[in-house]
Amino acid sequence: MKSFFSKLIGISLLLLVPLFANASSIGQLKSFSASAHSASGTFTQTQMRSGRATKNSTGSFVFSRPGKFIWKYQTPYNQTLQSDGASLYIYDKDLNQVTIKRLGAALGSSPAAILFGSNNLEKNFKLRDLGSNDGCEWVEVVPRSRDTPFTRINIGMQNGVPRAMELYDSLGNKTVVDFHSFKKNPPINAGSFRFSIPKGADVFRH
Repeated sequence: MKSFFSKLIGISLLLLVPLFANASSIGQLKSFSASAHSASGTFTQTQMRSGRATKNSTGSFVFSRPGKFIWKYQTPYNQTLQSDGASLYIYDKDLNQVTIKRLGAALGSSPAAILFGSNNLEKNFKLRDLGSNDGCEWVEVVPRSRDTPFTRINIGMQNGVPRAMELYDSLGNKTVVDFHSFKKNPPINAGSFRFSIPKGADVFRH
């Protein structure tokens, strides 16, 4: 991956670490939302049911606000969710199948909007400070819209960037996403978000 800041800016960030450490979870999340125009990294995702892990996934991500992202699962199966800001493409490599949906306003109240959407968080979510735990400052994020599969999202902020997300649905299930190698504002080629349909793929439009 490309370096995300020059050495001079890197030194400046080191000087700011104590400020982020003392900032509230809401303050850190708002600052990230306002200043992170792009980001990249890797993730592990765990689905929980009745307190037990039922599925584990790993992958990588890159995004550029507003609404452009590539969220790629690498294990246990190869699947890509990609948006060019107007359409969402879901590509299943094993099935060689592409599903295309209009991104529309759906992003606004979805968990993806926290990372990939506009920086007006409080328009679509209610925020509540949950305090410190496991080295992070946690904020509860509740969608204002009921047209979303998740009832609330807890976000763990550390040194000004998200380190974890806990997503709770109406059935009591929890999905935990841990972020690794999180790079804020790396240089990104705008053309990388254009999706090319693989040769011979079945295409479904919704």
